[in-house]
Amino acid sequence: MTIILGIDPGSRLTGYGVIRQVGRQLDYLGSGCIRTAAEDMPTRLKRVYAGVQEIILQFQPQFFAIEQVFMARNADSALKLGQARGAAIVAAVNQDLPVFEYAARQVKQSVVGTGAADKLQVQHMVKTLLKLPGHPQADAADALAIAITHAHLSQHLIKLSTNKLAFSYKK
Repeated sequence: MTIILGIDPGSRLTGYGVIRQVGRQLDYLGSGCIRTAAEDMPTRLKRVYAGVQEIILQFQPQFFAIEQVFMARNADSALKLGQARGAAIVAAVNQDLPVFEYAARQVKQSVVGTGAADKLQVQHMVKTLLKLPGHPQADAADALAIAITHAHLSQHLIKLSTNKLAFSYKK
């Protein structure tokens, strides 16, 4: 059994999603958003850090997965996103969690089947894969999708290493 925390970082709204993986089975444990008021940036970063730290203490995940920074049209927005992402990563590293990073296209490809999926498609597939009664909020759905991506890719790596071991024994 593995618990995975996914984070969709933002300076005003940071989505989080927590799932449990048992073999190929994925179970929903929780999700939501860390909201920061229209405060100065250092205070927002403090709230992101504290919020992620609280989630880690509550759910005790073994893995931390976060979306990579993408090139935004606005350099100031990209910088703020990077700072929020850094605050979340520091919260994970301070709790000795291994950090895994996934590109947005990779997450969409893993969850929806196409890297060009929109937010509604991601929400729908997260709802379907985790058997949720309703659609999670968009940022929480993105965070859950990041956690699902980590689960899928880690299963794939385990399968590859098992096949490699089986192949090496056949020599």
